Amino acid sequence: MSSPHDFDFLHGDWDVHHRRRTDFLDPGADWEEFVATSRCWSLFDGAANIDELDVPDQGWKGLTLRLFDRERHTWALNWSSSRSGRLFPPVSGRFQHASGDVRGVFHGDDTHDGKDVRVRFVWSGISDTTARWEQAFSLDGGDGWLPNWSMDFTRRTGS
Repeated sequence: MSSPHDFDFLHGDWDVHHRRRTDFLDPGADWEEFVATSRCWSLFDGAANIDELDVPDQGWKGLTLRLFDRERHTWALNWSSSRSGRLFPPVSGRFQHASGDVRGVFHGDDTHDGKDVRVRFVWSGISDTTARWEQAFSLDGGDGWLPNWSMDFTRRTGS
């Protein structure tokens, strides 16, 4: 069951390697790669956190506010980018712990390029020094998924 401390692994400073489709909805689209840094800090005694992602080579920043719903034992992840200045619709879900592996899966609904999409975020590969985030979109209500963005996190030395 998820807890208010599921995202404690993310607190601190990270180097982040991005791999992203140039068109999120085209399975044949090229991939672009770029780097960023991220800093995450805890709020509400662990039941919330904020991270800021800095992508200097592309001239933008991103922010995620994560909130733990204590009644439902789920997380809501809320993303915003300095490119738009708006808060995107949240994705929600929970972490599952199985055989020593921790995996968080979160879903939500949004639009992209005027089309309704189902959104999935997956957190995996979680350790003291690494983590992986992946985003995928579905145009068919979640029957099929097109991965379109991944971020590999490596803890910054001295963090």
